[in-house]
Amino acid sequence: MDYRCLARFIPAIVALFSWISASSLSAAPRPNIIVIMSDDMGFSDLGCYGGEIHTPNLDQLAASGLRFTHFYNTSRCCPSRAALLTGLYSHQAGMGHMTDSNLSGDGYVGNLNDHCLTIAQVVKTAGYAPYMCGKWHVTKFETPDSPKDNWPIQRGFDRFYGTIIGGGNFYDPGMLCKDNTPISAFDDPDYKPQTYYYTDALSDHACRFIGDHCKAHPEQPFFLYVAYTAAHWPMQAPEAEIAKYHGKYDGGYEPIRTARFERLKQMGLIDPKWDLSPQWGEWEKVADKKWEARCMEVYAAMVDDMDQGIGRIVQALKENGKLDNTLVLFLQDNGGNYEPIGRKGKVARQDHPTLAPRPADYIETNFWPKQTRDGFPVLSGPAVMPGPRDTYIAYGQGWANVSNTPFREYKHFVHEGGISTPLIAHWPAGITRAGELEHQPGHLIDLMATCADLSGAQYPKDFNGHQITPMEGTSLVPAFAGNALPTRDLFWEHEGNRAMREGKWKLVAKYPAGRWELYDTEADRTEMHDLARAEPTRLADMVEKWEGWAKRTNALPWPWKPKYGTVSDDPKPALPEWTGKPK
Repeated sequence: MDYRCLARFIPAIVALFSWISASSLSAAPRPNIIVIMSDDMGFSDLGCYGGEIHTPNLDQLAASGLRFTHFYNTSRCCPSRAALLTGLYSHQAGMGHMTDSNLSGDGYVGNLNDHCLTIAQVVKTAGYAPYMCGKWHVTKFETPDSPKDNWPIQRGFDRFYGTIIGGGNFYDPGMLCKDNTPISAFDDPDYKPQTYYYTDALSDHACRFIGDHCKAHPEQPFFLYVAYTAAHWPMQAPEAEIAKYHGKYDGGYEPIRTARFERLKQMGLIDPKWDLSPQWGEWEKVADKKWEARCMEVYAAMVDDMDQGIGRIVQALKENGKLDNTLVLFLQDNGGNYEPIGRKGKVARQDHPTLAPRPADYIETNFWPKQTRDGFPVLSGPAVMPGPRDTYIAYGQGWANVSNTPFREYKHFVHEGGISTPLIAHWPAGITRAGELEHQPGHLIDLMATCADLSGAQYPKDFNGHQITPMEGTSLVPAFAGNALPTRDLFWEHEGNRAMREGKWKLVAKYPAGRWELYDTEADRTEMHDLARAEPTRLADMVEKWEGWAKRTNALPWPWKPKYGTVSDDPKPALPEWTGKPK
């Protein structure tokens, strides 16, 4: 055989197969997309990320999908939701801080601006039906009679069931809405569970939206955003779920944290050469050990219950024949939460109501209601065990440190403990890397680009007469096939905590006047060995790039004191005055 003659046809053969492959891809049905976000959870809480909490449904999605090991959020509720929904850095969308901040500067408006679009608005232009269940928390207009131009329906979603505000009592959530209408959890003719629990209600409505859509529009692809408030405080969960974890945490922080660290190494999620960051708190000095252990028992139950709901969502996809061609993404909005909310108090629960009951049609609007519907006051502190509907307690810094194993810091901060999140990607028809790990860095801003890519939507330059800020993220689809993502730098700023990642190098600072630190994330992602003094040229170059990004995206000028570039004896930030509303 004359191989030289055959060689002449190789380019044509390659071109033919490339055309066939491209034609097949273009003819394949576009996937449904479900983005699931949990609230205030750490890197190592899930079973498939080293945790002891029972999460078999997420573990199964991970086992037959892809787990990202270097994925990032923005360290706080509102900014993370803005970045996820818009594909922009949160300051570009007007959400550099919280919805009730009333800060100066275009980056800190506390309300999605007119120069950004949500994923729902973008994929709708490609024929997708967008739905949402859960926590919105990207508008400062959060009362029943306030303007609704930044509510989910006005921002592109066809149906919405959830809360406009950032959280609340799981048994009676504040600003609960159906589409544009505030409702009471106890006066809803379409949803009457034996016991109302917000996590379950979100899972149930997600299943309902899937079923209704598949019945009415079986050929139309859909986008579903499920934003749980689990496991944000208050620590509340059904007693049957809490009982599963009775005694699990009686040994305190260190045994759980050490076990997680070892499992993370065994799973390949972290490098064995990395040091474990310091442990916070001494269990021997904890005065109320049963109460402290109970906090983590309830937290675990909240995560467990959410996982069960995700299992029901997966089952709804199976029953409607949609699982194979649905991309399911799961991630978290920030690291474990160290805020000491509700951990002080001396009043014990009484055996009878002491306040006037509220009627079933009463619209709860508060993040922190002061009483239950049946007249029990809502209590905090070690005098009451967390879990029931009349308690309001956070799990505290010690357990947040455990949640963030093996990393430093917490929600609010941009060291790895504050911004590192699991990302599980499951799509049988589109991801063949079953059970593999993806080590390329990614960010919440990438979800818009991914959804636009898969839906075929063209991201617009203008919309309703407003110029739209170009997307900042990159599609994750190449990583689904084992290919390289574009090389880019990633940036953060929140409350003067600031960071940049350039390749393996991480620049980071804590508080507005905190000094810059520098870490090699390949050798030391737990940020235990600061190389700022050893790498002054690299440090200066990265600081200059961060400043350029901060000015371009409206992170600078920032509203914190001291102003950027100044030095203070006290590096802690001067944050907005407490408004009486939990953040």
